[in-house]
Amino acid sequence: MDNPTHFGYQQVDESEKARKVEGVFTSVAQRYDVMNDLMSGGLHRLWKKFTIEQSYVRPGQRVLDVAGGTADLSRAFAKRVGQTGSVVLTDINAAMLGIGRDRLLDDGVLAPAVQCDAEKLPFVSNHFDCVCVAFGLRNMTHKDAALAEMFRVLRPGGRLLVLEFSRVWKPLAGAYDAYSFKVLPKMGDIITKDADSYRYLAESIRMHPDQETLKQMLVDAGLERVEYFNLAAGVVALHRGYKF
Repeated sequence: MDNPTHFGYQQVDESEKARKVEGVFTSVAQRYDVMNDLMSGGLHRLWKKFTIEQSYVRPGQRVLDVAGGTADLSRAFAKRVGQTGSVVLTDINAAMLGIGRDRLLDDGVLAPAVQCDAEKLPFVSNHFDCVCVAFGLRNMTHKDAALAEMFRVLRPGGRLLVLEFSRVWKPLAGAYDAYSFKVLPKMGDIITKDADSYRYLAESIRMHPDQETLKQMLVDAGLERVEYFNLAAGVVALHRGYKF
């Protein structure tokens, strides 16, 4: 194995991870939103609403939604920026991106939907007022490279928001593990006919950096005034940093 990395708990080559992650999201794309509601009890909607509120996005601003999938955040950002602003939806997975683009169009929003790798964003530097990635960073092979790219395309004074699964409060860890490794795969099997993808979800969360480690990664990428907010006892955390 020339360039080993992790896919959940498995060790795979970097090129194989990209293919496997694409397979996961292509498999679950059509039922992705239903599963999000079921497995979070609808809480993901509150987490995303909190993210929008903490973005401080105003009318006329430019927003980049990285790994935005089915466009939950892009749709909310579009309402914030209004006719004078702009939102760009990106995702590396064509199936997810297609659903997100269609949902934006259903809302009457003519926003670019760009299929691209977050580690190589096809945008000019110092352009966006806000860059956001929600539940996508943990699937990226080189997280440091992706964060560096997000920093690059931010304008001075802009902010980066990272909403991601994180490290749960220790007293709840046992119950959370039982839910993640026993309930989620069964739910995935029933709803999407794909237990393996939701087993990967549980494993990928455990392999993702914890709150303090991710905070330091944002600092290392060049962001300042980095802070994070624990949501649902640390099941999810929102990190925010600024470019000055």
